[in-house]
Amino acid sequence: MPVRVVRVGELSFGELPGRLSAAPLAGVDTGALTVRFARLSPGPRTAHRHPLSVELTYVVEGTGTHWQDGETARVEPGDLILVPAGAAHATIPDEDASMLLYCVFPVASLDGNVEELDEPIRL
Repeated sequence: MPVRVVRVGELSFGELPGRLSAAPLAGVDTGALTVRFARLSPGPRTAHRHPLSVELTYVVEGTGTHWQDGETARVEPGDLILVPAGAAHATIPDEDASMLLYCVFPVASLDGNVEELDEPIRL
């Protein structure tokens, strides 16, 4: 297989509730692995969950708060977040910043593995 380089600045982001999402390896057979970039803007967020897998999230840019099942933690570039399967979660950027997250899921597809929740998160 030839070398594949994905340039984040060239990704096509689509809208999801409260975030933009891009699939940098769309069309590539990655086996049982799915990766996404998420771009977050300041503002209200709702949580979501992944019932079929854990999520490993790496903070690429920006600072904010990670909310998970009612608990919070400050996050910044270089931080790695482990979200257990089924845990309601969201990352909320600081008011003056946007964030870029790199998310990895040990499943071949996110089909059936994203449940959006309606309740706004209150920090």
